Amino acid sequence: DPEYKSALSSVMLGVEAMDEDEGKGHRVLSFKDKAPAPRGDTVNNLSILYSGSSGGSAAPKASQKLANRHIASAPARILDAPDLLDDYYLNLLSWSDTNILAVALSQTVYLWNAGSGDIKELCTLDSSPDQYVCSVSWVQEGGAHLAVGTSTGSTQLWDVDAAKQLRSMDGHSERVGSLAWNRHILSSGGRDGVVVNHDVRIARHKIATMSGHDQEVCGLAWNPEGTTLASGGNDNKLCLWDASSSAASFGPRYTLTDHQAAVKAVAWSPHERNLLATGGGTADRCIKFWNSQTGSLLNSIDTGSQVCALQWNPYEKEILSSHGFARNQLSLWKYPTMAKVKELDGHTARVLHMACSPDGGTVVSAAADETLRFWNVFAPPGKSSKRTTETQGGSSKNKSISKTMHIR
Repeated sequence: DPEYKSALSSVMLGVEAMDEDEGKGHRVLSFKDKAPAPRGDTVNNLSILYSGSSGGSAAPKASQKLANRHIASAPARILDAPDLLDDYYLNLLSWSDTNILAVALSQTVYLWNAGSGDIKELCTLDSSPDQYVCSVSWVQEGGAHLAVGTSTGSTQLWDVDAAKQLRSMDGHSERVGSLAWNRHILSSGGRDGVVVNHDVRIARHKIATMSGHDQEVCGLAWNPEGTTLASGGNDNKLCLWDASSSAASFGPRYTLTDHQAAVKAVAWSPHERNLLATGGGTADRCIKFWNSQTGSLLNSIDTGSQVCALQWNPYEKEILSSHGFARNQLSLWKYPTMAKVKELDGHTARVLHMACSPDGGTVVSAAADETLRFWNVFAPPGKSSKRTTETQGGSSKNKSISKTMHIR
């Protein structure tokens, strides 16, 4: 009935009657505007679940890149590390640019050649039970010298090729749990709350004593430029120190107190100048990012468990964290969104230490379960994992994880 159609069109659509051909192109609902833009304050900047119909072409590219990169869930290799001390405040692992992994097991420092698989003992402290190795750190270039922090407060310098102790440096009244190199300057952090700068070239090695912590200094790292030292302590403080200060004793440029537990994990970004990542202990559980130039907090992520160590991916803007109770996992995060890329399980106790291979592709984790696990997690995009595999000694046939090797 044409009259009925006309009345219906008028009431429902607000238009006069139209013939059949005209009506075909008419839409009941029409959206002329795009979907609203996402707000900038979304939690952790995670992906928004809606977008305009013609926008957002960059996001699929990023996700496609991640999807195409395979990260093995199982470790490429496992080494037994008996008597690895279960002490959150120590730093017992260091990987040299000559591909030698130093690991401290109680009173002894062992060197594992990641290319050949050979293991040798570098040094053993006195057999008294109160003596043990608290920290190890390779010199940056050349990898011929290793610094060893001890429970008696001395810091030893070893020539690895000659297997000879070159010197023993004082400066601390208690154990030395953290070490960091800046060319010829070796910084040491002690349970006495003091950071000491040693110039290893000269007889009077102690060139600066820095007081800013009330409790043990458990994390130390120089920025890539060598201008700023970051120190984390059991007093929940993060301190930033200027290398340019020539005073024999001075305080920090910034003292940052946002963490609610010990700050052991300290890592400078290789991608962005002045970007520092830190991790907090059991009562804090957070990874925090800082602008070291201004001292401002850029972001904070609650990971849900104790943060023991942090390692940046040298190839992409990603950061790997290692954790304690309850899962003892390693977590890989995309920066700056902090979207989780991968979780690596396998350790059965807290993952206290991490170190990266000289080619940047492999990360070794050391845990209180007395094992070292090697993960091919940072392999550069587009490259096969063969090079990373060879970094860990021998052919892949010899590296079945069921055939666990022993450090000693």
